[in-house]
Amino acid sequence: MNKTSRRLIAVAMLIGFLLPTFARAGSRSHGPLSEDAALNLLLQTIKRDHVYDKRISLDCVTFSTDETTRTYFEIVLRENHTAKCGGDPDTTPVVDRYRVNRASGKIEWYTVAADSWQPYRGAH
Repeated sequence: MNKTSRRLIAVAMLIGFLLPTFARAGSRSHGPLSEDAALNLLLQTIKRDHVYDKRISLDCVTFSTDETTRTYFEIVLRENHTAKCGGDPDTTPVVDRYRVNRASGKIEWYTVAADSWQPYRGAH
C-alpha cells in the first residue's frame, strides 16, 4: 500500500467517524424546551400563521402557563381588557388553549366543541 492510499483510507475513516456527530449537531439535541422557549415557539408560530389577525390584536392578549408536566406546557391565551383593548377589566376570558410538547416542540390546540386536543394546523 502506498502513502496516498493510506491517506485516503485515513480520511475515509475520519469522515465515517465524524459524520454521525455532524448529523446530530443539526438535530434537536439541546434537551427539552424550557417554559420560555415553549411560549416563544407558540407566539412565533401563531404570528407566522396569522391565526388571530382577523380576531384580536396580539397586543390585547396575555399568555400564561396553566399546567406544566414532564411532557408538555399547557398555555392559555386570554383577552387582556384594558382601556386600549376594551372589555370589562375585571374579566380575562380564555381565547384559546395550546399544548407545546417539551421534547418535540409540536403544538396542539384544544377544541372546545370536540372537548379534545388536536394537532395545530394554523388558523382554525
